[in-house]
Amino acid sequence: MYSIKVEASFSSAHNLRGYKGKCEELHGHNWKIEVVASKSKLDKTGMVLDFKFIKNALNNILDKLDHKYLNNLSYFKKSNPTSENIAKYIYDNLKLKVPVLRSVTVCESENSSATYSA
Repeated sequence: MYSIKVEASFSSAHNLRGYKGKCEELHGHNWKIEVVASKSKLDKTGMVLDFKFIKNALNNILDKLDHKYLNNLSYFKKSNPTSENIAKYIYDNLKLKVPVLRSVTVCESENSSATYSA
């Protein structure tokens, strides 16, 4: 199996509903995103997928999150804007453009991350 990884980032604010602790207060993160795509066979150019294609597709999604208050976005009015739910949001939207998508990892700090894969 061949895998490639693309990284990107965005900044946003959120607060966690129903959480008892500091994270129930409005706060922000500089989120780091890691996307992995995998295939068992390479294409005729010897690639899983062009990095540029994944970066463009990912950046189109992240533009909708960058410098936003996530709780105000319709998806996160229904789902708490946790790292786990942000990973699923990005995965579900990116999978439409990148069928060989394997996983999306959302890092809210150097020491904390959540991964979604289907």
